[in-house]
Formats: sequence, structure tokens, C-alpha cells
Amino acid sequence: MFEFQPTKIPGLTIIKPRLAEDERGRFVKILHKSVFVAHGMSTDFSESYYSISRKHVLRGMHFQNPPYECDKLVHVVNGSVIDIVLDLRIGSPSYADFNAMEIDGESRQSLYIPAGCAHGFMCLSDHATLLYYVTKEHAPHHDTGIRWDSFGFDWGARNLIISARDEALPPLVGFQSPFPFQGSTSAS
Repeated sequence: MFEFQPTKIPGLTIIKPRLAEDERGRFVKILHKSVFVAHGMSTDFSESYYSISRKHVLRGMHFQNPPYECDKLVHVVNGSVIDIVLDLRIGSPSYADFNAMEIDGESRQSLYIPAGCAHGFMCLSDHATLLYYVTKEHAPHHDTGIRWDSFGFDWGARNLIISARDEALPPLVGFQSPFPFQGSTSAS
């Protein structure tokens, strides 16, 4: 039903569902509670939303501080993005390291992102739509991030479109993480 691929960041999992396709088109299942729970993933989602971005839009690197930290399930519905997850959990074997990968609507992959990680992406196609499920509701006073160019990833594009809010986020250097590493069940 699903293929789960762990990454170098504990708890960050690439999820690829089985595709049902025929002359009518495609049917893609993004979430199946019992299967996700069996792989140690939370399915207690409190909010769902989507973003639509155009080419060279960069969104990130976002997270919510405790007590509103949340796990995320991110799925690219259409288009293509370079997706980045930065581990901010003190004591994690991958603390301050990042995972970068291209995901798109054709590959139908999703990412399960554990709490304590910052998330961001840059749109590679003319437009991209990303669907998010999160385990805590948006808490504006706890919503923050790390500056997109402060952790060593080369986004590889010029003329980026970045919000004033994202430009003003603090750099990774000097960041005092509120996230302890609790260990993670790795998907298999």
C-alpha cells in the first residue's frame, strides 16, 4: 500500500503510495491511519492547508516553538519543488544537518516531518501546489523559523521570491533550540 523510506534525519520519512491509474486518470491515497501508526507516525492531525507557489518562490525554513511544535505530512499535488528539512533537535545524531530532495506531483511522494525540524521549499516548476497536514493548530505567536541561507544549503537559483518575514528570520548560528531529541521510530 505504501513504501516508507527513512532518511539520514531520524523520523523524517519519504512515503510513496501505490498508484491506481487507468483510462480515467489517477487515484492516490496520501494517508492511511493504521499503516502510519504501525510505522510510528502520528496521525492526530489538527489542521490541513495548501500553498500554491510560482517558480523561484522560496518558503522557509519554518517551524512552531513549544508547546505548539508539530509533526507534518507534506505532499506535492502538482508541480515540482526542492524540499529541505533541517534538524533542530538537540541531541539528534543529525542536529543542524539537512535533507534536500526534489519532489513532484508525478512521483506522488510525501514527506513525514517530525516536530523539531524546520521545513522549507523552493518551487522549480511554473507553479506547485503543496498539501500539508499538521498535528497542532497554527499558533501565530509561536510560528517562526531559521533564515533560509544560514545553514549551508545552496538553493542554486537566483532571483528568488522570498517574503519579508522569511528574510528577517534569525540565522542558525546562535539559535537556541527549544527542541530536545526524543528518538524516533524509523519507518521500515
